[in-house]
Amino acid sequence: MFLRNTVFGVEDSLVSTVGLLSGIAATGSVSKSFILLTGIVYISVEAFSMAVGSFLSEEFVEEYEHKKEAYLQPALGAFIMFVSFALAGFVPILPYLFFAGQQAILVSVIASIVALFLLGMAGGHLSRIGIISRGLRMGLLGGAAIVIGIVVGNFFTIG
Repeated sequence: MFLRNTVFGVEDSLVSTVGLLSGIAATGSVSKSFILLTGIVYISVEAFSMAVGSFLSEEFVEEYEHKKEAYLQPALGAFIMFVSFALAGFVPILPYLFFAGQQAILVSVIASIVALFLLGMAGGHLSRIGIISRGLRMGLLGGAAIVIGIVVGNFFTIG
């Protein structure tokens, strides 16, 4: 459960945060501070939401299976989900502190895809499945979500 929450939290944070920020930044109509604020608010709210979702779903399974410690493992899993989501969310946010415009988007996207690739490689190593293929799979699937964010942000430009 703990490994699942870590992988899910990191992957979801990288993909959804970079997709959101890239989609907003690609419009070219918002300030750097707005992008940073959006990212920080997003990872704060979503990390908590993911942690609550993890806790409630794991608690349900524990209660369904009539386990005695129905709150300890779900609470620890929720904590792991929160921390992994929150920390990973800064990978796509940090480039916006140092770069502007298209350069910030590009660095954010590349950093996130590299992080996804490394996460996939780590998963492949732990499960003794092809390290490179798992890294590529995670990077490509996450990259597809990033493209969706950019396309939607460009398509629905407001202003």
